[in-house]
Amino acid sequence: MYPDRESLLRAALEIVRQCEAGSDDAFSVVLAGGQTPLELYRMLAHEPMQWAKWQVYLGDERCLPPGHADRNSLQARLAWLDHVPIPAGHVHVPPAELGPVEAASCYVDQLKAVGEFDLVLLGLGEDGHTASLFPGRELGEESRSPDVLAVLDAPKPPPQRISLSAQRLSRARTVLFLVTGEGKREAVRRWRGGERIPASRIHARQRLIVLADEAAYNE
Repeated sequence: MYPDRESLLRAALEIVRQCEAGSDDAFSVVLAGGQTPLELYRMLAHEPMQWAKWQVYLGDERCLPPGHADRNSLQARLAWLDHVPIPAGHVHVPPAELGPVEAASCYVDQLKAVGEFDLVLLGLGEDGHTASLFPGRELGEESRSPDVLAVLDAPKPPPQRISLSAQRLSRARTVLFLVTGEGKREAVRRWRGGERIPASRIHARQRLIVLADEAAYNE
């Protein structure tokens, strides 16, 4: 638990550094949407990382036009990716503008050659969702589940999205949750209490790390 968002973000940045240092010739990272990850991305924009070996994927995306301000990929580009020398071909954005079914199918094809992710970044919604895996919807936990899910009826706008499934997000050496703010307190309480919220269905091959600030963690 961290006293504030700033100290949590510094800890998250150090974990990213460690994960990159421990990777081989390529460093595969899955990005999360949301405000706290965006703050981490802005910090990364000023870091001297080994950018040429980064391979960047999206944990979920909203089915909106490519230039729409609410696209997770555009937000990550503006905050970070456009400011560092990651080769353009190493940023793998799902074509969510095609609609959830076709976009999910295309992204499954992009992921076929990708094994275990080095690092998956995730957030936590007030209802316990993570990526675009919402309570009461398909999470894709089974080994036979597709790597990417078409989300047709998300309970928050926009309703149409795509999301990596729980089993695909869990095929990662390190999974890092960033949880900040009083609004997340109830979801954290439920998670700590053992409820099967969507976030609790994500695992990791080596390390699952949850960074929470006092506002989110304290009862």
